[in-house]
Amino acid sequence: MALSSFCSSDGSDPLWDWNVTWHTSNPDFTKCFQNTVLTWVPCFYLWSCFPLYFLYLSRHDRGYIQMTHLNKAKTALGFFLWIICWADLFYSFWERSQGMLLAPVLLVSPTLLGITMLLATFLIQFERRKGVQSSGIMLTFWLVALLCALAILRSKIISALKKDAQVDMFRDSAFYLYFTLVFIQLVLSCFSDSSPLFSETVRDPNPCPESSASFLSRITFWWITGMMVQGYRQPLKSSDLWSLNKEDTSEEVVPVLVNNWKKECVKSRKQPVRIVYAPPKDPTKPKGSSQLDVNEEVEALIVKSSHKDRDPSLFKVLYKTFGPYFLMSFLYKALHDLMMFAGPEILELIINFVNDREAPDWQGYLYTALLFVSACLQTLALHQYFHICFVTGMRIKTAVVGAVYRKALVITNSARKSSTVGEIVNLMSVDAQRFMDLATYINMIWSAPLQVTLALYFLWLNLGPSVLAGVAVMILMVPFNAVMAMKTKTYQVAHMKSKDNRIKLMNEILNGIKVLKLYAWELAFQDKVMNIRQEELKVLKKSAYLAAVGTFTWVCTPFLVALSTFAVFVTVDEKNILDAKKAFVSLALFNILRFPLNILPMVISSIVQASVSLKRLRIFLSHEELEPDSIERWSIKDGGGMNSITVKNATFTWARDEPPTLNGITFAIPDGALVAVVGQVGCGKSSLLSALLAEMDKVEGHVTLKGSVAYVPQQAWIQNDSLRENILFGRPLQEHCYKAVMEACALLPDLEILPSGDLTEIGEKGVNLSGGQKQRVSLARAVYCNSDIYLLDDPLSAVDAHVGKHIFEKVVGPMGLLKNKTRILVTHGISYLPQVDVIIVMSGGKISEMGSYQELLDRDGAFAEFVRTYANTEQDLASEDDSKNGVSGLGKESKPVENGILVTDAVGKPLQRHLSNSSSHSVVTNQQHSSTAELQKSGVKEETWKLMEADKAQTGQVKLSVYWNYMKAIGLCISFLSIFLFLCNHVSALASNYWLSLWTDDRPAVNGTQENRNFRLSVYGALGILQGVAVFGYSMAVSIGGIFASRRLHLDLLQNVLRSPMSFFERTPSGNLVNRFSKELDTVDSMIPQVIKMFMGSLFSVIGAVIIILLATPIAAVIIPPLGLVYFFVQRFYVASSRQLKRLESVSRSPVYSHFNETLLGVSVIRAFEEQERFIRQSDLKVDENQKAYYPSIVANRWLAVRLECVGNCIVLFAALFAVISRHSLSAGLVGLSVSYSLQITAYLNWLVRMSSEMETNIVAVERLKEYSETEKEASWQIQETAPPSTWPHSGRVEFRDYCLRYREDLDLVLKHINVTIEGGEKVGIVGRTGAGKSSLTLGLFRINESAEGEIIIDGINIAKIGLHNLRFKITIIPQDPVLFSGSLRMNLDPFSQYSDEEVWMALELAHLKGFVSALPDKLNHECAEGGENLSVGQRQLVCLARALLRKTKILVLDEATAAVDLETDDLIQSTIRTQFEDSTVLTIAHRLNTIMDYTRVIVLDKGEIRECGAPSELLQQRGVFYSMAKDAGLV
Repeated sequence: MALSSFCSSDGSDPLWDWNVTWHTSNPDFTKCFQNTVLTWVPCFYLWSCFPLYFLYLSRHDRGYIQMTHLNKAKTALGFFLWIICWADLFYSFWERSQGMLLAPVLLVSPTLLGITMLLATFLIQFERRKGVQSSGIMLTFWLVALLCALAILRSKIISALKKDAQVDMFRDSAFYLYFTLVFIQLVLSCFSDSSPLFSETVRDPNPCPESSASFLSRITFWWITGMMVQGYRQPLKSSDLWSLNKEDTSEEVVPVLVNNWKKECVKSRKQPVRIVYAPPKDPTKPKGSSQLDVNEEVEALIVKSSHKDRDPSLFKVLYKTFGPYFLMSFLYKALHDLMMFAGPEILELIINFVNDREAPDWQGYLYTALLFVSACLQTLALHQYFHICFVTGMRIKTAVVGAVYRKALVITNSARKSSTVGEIVNLMSVDAQRFMDLATYINMIWSAPLQVTLALYFLWLNLGPSVLAGVAVMILMVPFNAVMAMKTKTYQVAHMKSKDNRIKLMNEILNGIKVLKLYAWELAFQDKVMNIRQEELKVLKKSAYLAAVGTFTWVCTPFLVALSTFAVFVTVDEKNILDAKKAFVSLALFNILRFPLNILPMVISSIVQASVSLKRLRIFLSHEELEPDSIERWSIKDGGGMNSITVKNATFTWARDEPPTLNGITFAIPDGALVAVVGQVGCGKSSLLSALLAEMDKVEGHVTLKGSVAYVPQQAWIQNDSLRENILFGRPLQEHCYKAVMEACALLPDLEILPSGDLTEIGEKGVNLSGGQKQRVSLARAVYCNSDIYLLDDPLSAVDAHVGKHIFEKVVGPMGLLKNKTRILVTHGISYLPQVDVIIVMSGGKISEMGSYQELLDRDGAFAEFVRTYANTEQDLASEDDSKNGVSGLGKESKPVENGILVTDAVGKPLQRHLSNSSSHSVVTNQQHSSTAELQKSGVKEETWKLMEADKAQTGQVKLSVYWNYMKAIGLCISFLSIFLFLCNHVSALASNYWLSLWTDDRPAVNGTQENRNFRLSVYGALGILQGVAVFGYSMAVSIGGIFASRRLHLDLLQNVLRSPMSFFERTPSGNLVNRFSKELDTVDSMIPQVIKMFMGSLFSVIGAVIIILLATPIAAVIIPPLGLVYFFVQRFYVASSRQLKRLESVSRSPVYSHFNETLLGVSVIRAFEEQERFIRQSDLKVDENQKAYYPSIVANRWLAVRLECVGNCIVLFAALFAVISRHSLSAGLVGLSVSYSLQITAYLNWLVRMSSEMETNIVAVERLKEYSETEKEASWQIQETAPPSTWPHSGRVEFRDYCLRYREDLDLVLKHINVTIEGGEKVGIVGRTGAGKSSLTLGLFRINESAEGEIIIDGINIAKIGLHNLRFKITIIPQDPVLFSGSLRMNLDPFSQYSDEEVWMALELAHLKGFVSALPDKLNHECAEGGENLSVGQRQLVCLARALLRKTKILVLDEATAAVDLETDDLIQSTIRTQFEDSTVLTIAHRLNTIMDYTRVIVLDKGEIRECGAPSELLQQRGVFYSMAKDAGLV
């Protein structure tokens, strides 16, 4: 009554009148409703949004937008609307002044509306000042205002059409103007304003259009349409991709996660630095200048033991970092879930409408419109929710990858032992992906219970207490699902462990592939991989059985809930009739219930998988970090008169739980000194350099370094980049300095034979450089950086004597480029020692002697005795430079031999040694490749010559042959059985629902019961059982078939990769292959079987829904084919772009892995040069490049879904519309069945297109696996027809006949017309300058590269005619790079288990390793670390010698095998070879000419040709090339 008097002066205008609004054929709203509710609703909306929106805009300033025509128009219209509202108000005041009776509403509503329009105008300007280009708040406001005004407009038009209508000309005109202006404001709000000044979008040449898209474009994903059109017309390229939005980049995302993780570590007191060993920082003392005293240490231990640390929670960190993003997704999901239940309620209204023949037609049309609108709102809300979740998942993956990369740069060597390269790669690929997948469904944790609760509530309203039967069924399933989840977690842990081991082994195989081929070990390692893979597949099979049972229960649970509920409902009271309303409204609710019940176990499974990954990631991120503060660092400016390096009583260890490696180290080195570090194999020389680099844990003592540090590792680390960039290493090019460095490091001659000079890409790990060239590039990198301290770990061992002398004179020595720098040189060359200032002699991890060369000789200690012992057996040293530097202590008895301490065992005590340099983490398997002839001698080119092939993306539609290959891999029987079972499942589901419609149409008997109730119920239950059996069958068939396919595809890939020639590995980055064996294979293992199940399910569901709709309303046949065509077109339109985006994403993922692998190999070098930040930026850039392809693909999914669901909503609209139109001829049961299926068909069609796209995008993984399964292969391993006799070769005679070799067809010859015969038992040395073709000769002998012309004959057999393994098993090599694999020492010696333990021990004894191995706790079963990093390079070389001694073939090749060992060990190796291979042919490639002076013959190679050949004494007399080399070496 109060509102009536408020709305009219006489109280005759009520707010609501059912007779006016509902019970009429021409409905309308009352005047009061129009003037209050319809006017106030938009006002209340804007004012309720204003406080939070104003606060949000105040805190999120995106920049300032200049006034544009669009903004001016919106502002002007806002003022006009305000003027109209105030004009209406003033008009009311004027009427009142004229004595007219006015309702208060005519004063209140214009006032409220006018103030609201003023607020809207203010917000338009405030948004502009805060950089908002398009506002969802304002668009919604104008839309609500327009809809409300539309209802008023209709009423005014109806009133105006009445004959006796009273017209209020002013108010009506004002309203029409108001309506027009609101409509224009709505249209203008659909457009986006210009970008803010100085924003990223303005500066970016290819910005993502999302940032400047309007709100309407964003909610409909229209902004990506341009890319979809482009992708449909022609395949997308990486250059077509937009830049990432700034908030999605690594630069923005990663630091937040890393900082939050650090804070969490502090809270949990899991500090990276352990207080027992690291002193507290004293502000009055320099960093690292003091240690804890005894009392402090005891106190620290007591404190530590009395406070139990908890593990830092990575979950908390992720929640803190990304939780706010999920809040918005929560709101969208809540809106979607509420709108979801509008469908069944409106369906109930439609069924009531059909049953009520008196209801006016407009009500049916209203219900139809409401059904369509609610479905559209549901669509928009759902896909905004998905978009936010996917983007958040993408950010989580970016952050996790970035955090893992950053951690990998700082973890200790002991920590790296527990986290191998393979495991870390899995953290970046598989585990990061788990978080990404979980982000999409994490909201189902609360959403699924909410949906279940609401569904049960509405079911209770519909069926009463009978619904408790269904609840009981669901409760019974809870413990079953819990057991399933626990089992799933167990299998997941086991699966990830097997996967880690497999990827780790594959990494080692790819890094050591050259050695595998030389030893013909491919089959042994193939078996090792397949054994691990077999364990992996066993776990996958158990998971498949579990998944089949899970799918059975998940599909059957909703049906069992429906069956039990209907059964209880009709049996508890015979008068309970299951009519159409109860049955199909309940069925619609059961269909809603089906989704959360199905998805919840999947979410639980996903959470379980993510929890496993969370733990793995937490453990890795919690690893101990290196302590750079353990080394006190001073700048040159602050260091004053300090020594350059000072070490006092320092003890170092590689791991806290291991004995110290270096004990009681004390020395001081002044500025500019040249210090040599010498000693036997395994004595701690390289460890000493590592200690100075803070690569080791300092247990006690004090270390000070003054100035910057450069480091040259023992095994050169080369990046996959141009030679120039390897040397510059991130520093700007200074032409003069650069040329001086190149000349000093003897690299200028090499530029002539590189295709593009110093711009030539030198390949992954420097595959197209020889060992000497790599070492010189590594040295040049250090020299160019112009540091104060140089740590040089035996850089001269890999080069010949001539080059070594040049480098020492020009770079390292007293007159070299580094003459004013402090240099610590680990060396094996005694000829350099007279020129050094100080010699440090290492023995057993301690400094045994220290002093100048002359001082050590004068002391007449072990060092001097050792030198004299060796010198007395050698020729005179006649080096002019040496005599100038005071060699009188030795007179003419010196020679270039290694300094060391004379001991009985060359390896010394079992000192576990971790190589300091980066490449120790994975031994480099490099081809000596750039000596490949003179490709272009024109010097430096302006374009980079590429050796490595980037990962390529296929284009166009995935070929049918890929699907056919996958079906064949599954097995055709299983494939067709699966299809049949899918058909059975959906036919039974269709039949059960149709049966239900027939049941609801049964008319009740006179007594109010249904006569066929029990029969109907029994058949309904039987159809459900048939459905369950079919579900279990197809789930099992698809899962097991998927495992068969995984096994076959992996085996094909593995076999082909192992059978590929070395040229394949030289041009294929390891990241490409790791990508195939990790991410692509994981897709085949896990994703494709799931996608197949969902695709087939969606396909048959769509067919079934269409059949039901056509049966119920045949008129729908008019509209379904056109909509089907639209669906098909949209799907093809989408797939063209989506498929290519998936390929681009896969291709851009490989460089991420390659760069990561490269970083792990060179991490010590990166740290030494303090280049961590640059490498982090590079990694972030590669990750962002990868996400640039991923982001459009997830948006494309949303683009597709919104369009398909809108078209699907049209099917709902027409199904309901046709049911309303045909209500007089349709039964309620058929209407219920038709509309309930139409409600589902939207989801089915959407899933069908989504899954067909997912199928095509995921099958790309099969395509990419097949790509490397069908590459070129090397020759057959075994050829039975031409297999040589078992006694071959009987003498070892090797004959080269006009032999020529090139590395690839497009390159010049590296060996030219070699003609030489080596008789059986001869000992032949092969020498030559770096790049002369020495190693190429051995590669030809082992057929690593096939001959271009000519042939090699061994004991009368042309080696090109026999199988590769027939050849390689019969000859043995001790390679230049000693490669070990993770596994037992015995496996590294004898992978095929061909020899007895006695034979193995005998080989170790002859290789001078018996003492070392005997002292190991596990003896032969001692586990070698990845790449053999827990043995020194020299020890690894002796293991390679033991391999050769075990095989003891008639032909032995030594490829610079002793370059990395001291002279004493070299001497022992040579004596062992002389005795054990006395009657064998020995070919030795040597840089140390003294080792081959007693050989039968020497072959001198130069530029791929034989320059000299003969006995050493003869060649010396000829005074040719060999004589000059011997002279350079000081041998003549």
